[in-house]
Amino acid sequence: MSLPFSPLPFAPGYRRIASEIAARILDRTLKIGESLPSEVDLAAQFAVNRGTVREALRELESAHLLARRRGTKRMVVVRPAANQVADRLRHALALNEVTIREVWSMLEVLEPPAAQAAAEARTPAALGRIESAVRRYREDHASAQAAVEGVAEFFRAIAAASGNRVLPLMQEPLLRLLAAALAVMIDAAPPARARIGAAQQRILEAIAAADGATAKDWMAKHVRDFRRGFELCGIDLDTAVPNER
Repeated sequence: MSLPFSPLPFAPGYRRIASEIAARILDRTLKIGESLPSEVDLAAQFAVNRGTVREALRELESAHLLARRRGTKRMVVVRPAANQVADRLRHALALNEVTIREVWSMLEVLEPPAAQAAAEARTPAALGRIESAVRRYREDHASAQAAVEGVAEFFRAIAAASGNRVLPLMQEPLLRLLAAALAVMIDAAPPARARIGAAQQRILEAIAAADGATAKDWMAKHVRDFRRGFELCGIDLDTAVPNER
């Protein structure tokens, strides 16, 4: 077990305790899978009552830094899943009323280099996931929902193939925020479906050939095409992105 916690110098609130524990988790003093002391032990270490500790642990559990070990009341350190990180960031972006233009611009920054990195670093398994995403979109894009899901899976597969674990975490909240606008655009612009499929195929071919420059160029064209689709459909790029429910 790592070093015990010290009593806080002032009468602490549960947020202060949560911050102290979170700091130990984030600097990896408390490691993934490690159990925390019991609530009674923590209360003694922090020199507070057990209820204050319980509130602190509840907050850390909500932040997906702690979880209860099955069958016991003990808390263990966990790593937030990518979708949990994405949800928190998506909510923050939606509350800040970011626009379609801002989200699309970030995809323009992220996706072309991701495609280049995917071409240079892809493994057979990663390439197989991209091929599966392209095939899925080609075979099932009749409904707007299926088409949007296919677009999102293609981008996710590219990010995963890049080998950079930061990319999926940055990308996911943007894809979720754009989903509603993409659904409107895909339904309102009939040629969009075919153009998306053709671009995906070109990007796949470049990645399969380990041609990073071509993959980057085609991804840049692909992302720019989304903007043209929004404009043709009369979607105002400067309106706040609708938050998915």
